[in-house]
Amino acid sequence: MAASLRLLGAASGLRYWSRRLRPAAGSFAAVCSRSVASKTPVGFIGLGNMGNPMAKNLMKHGYPLIIYDVFPDACKEFQDAGEQVVSSPADVAEKADRIITMLPTSINAIEAYSGANGILKKVKKGSLLIDSSTIDPAVSKELAKEVEKMGAVFMDAPVSGGVGAARSGNLTFMVGGVEDEFAAAQELLGCMGSNVVYCGAVGTGQAAKICNNMLLAISMIGTAETMNLGIRLGLDPKLLAKILNMSSGRCWSSDTYNPVPGVMDGVPSANNYQGGFGTTLMAKDLGLAQDSATSTKSPILLGSLAHQIYRMMCAKGYSKKDFSSVFQFLREEETF
Repeated sequence: MAASLRLLGAASGLRYWSRRLRPAAGSFAAVCSRSVASKTPVGFIGLGNMGNPMAKNLMKHGYPLIIYDVFPDACKEFQDAGEQVVSSPADVAEKADRIITMLPTSINAIEAYSGANGILKKVKKGSLLIDSSTIDPAVSKELAKEVEKMGAVFMDAPVSGGVGAARSGNLTFMVGGVEDEFAAAQELLGCMGSNVVYCGAVGTGQAAKICNNMLLAISMIGTAETMNLGIRLGLDPKLLAKILNMSSGRCWSSDTYNPVPGVMDGVPSANNYQGGFGTTLMAKDLGLAQDSATSTKSPILLGSLAHQIYRMMCAKGYSKKDFSSVFQFLREEETF
């Protein structure tokens, strides 16, 4: 089974492991006092840019955590706050019967669930396993089958909203799985998001996320091109953004996550494109969209072009920068 899942991951072109940026370590125990000490522990695997604040929000809502991350340093601040850190996903499954995974790629998810020290090695019957990674819908379906064989429940619940929404607890979760289990998943996901939407069977959450991120990539490129053109025509970028955001061109990329340095505070473009959602991950998600479009014979002309642009950015040194750095890329590419 593990071999077949690895083939699915490879078919999606997901051959790289994430090099995630880590938030600076610091004590946050003071803001994580538990209001309900009787709540049972929740396992959390994957403490990257998104997983870190998501786990913190579970703590703020009174859930003790059983923590694992492939990078031990990512666990330190949780350990300092009194959470239990273990040495493998299997150990998480041994100690918790509700587990959330937040991982970069299909291959990472396969390893966490089906690897030599994966969740399925020690998962307990009746456990609820929620994967909030953005991965191939086919991989989610295969994982769900293997989880079901062990007498447990698997749901895919990818997220939208970015690091800012993860920190504030305002993510949107797109959930796929058995509808009877949705309420149990919603109890946990509601601690981390303001919108928890049931999409249908396993894999439909991933389908919704892939479609959303394809549109996000296209709109970010469009916003970057528009802002660049306006600046070269002599418009002040803040003025242009203001006009766009009160006009029909308004979108999330222009009014909430503007890619031009100096236009907005608190976004990656104001911090040399550090943090946020990495270009590598956007390229990965667009690859998933491309695979899905091929398998369903769906034309995605702009989606395919966006995929190529983000792949080119990765090859030219932008892989670790936020995906909004497409503005900087366009400014620097004389061939454009």
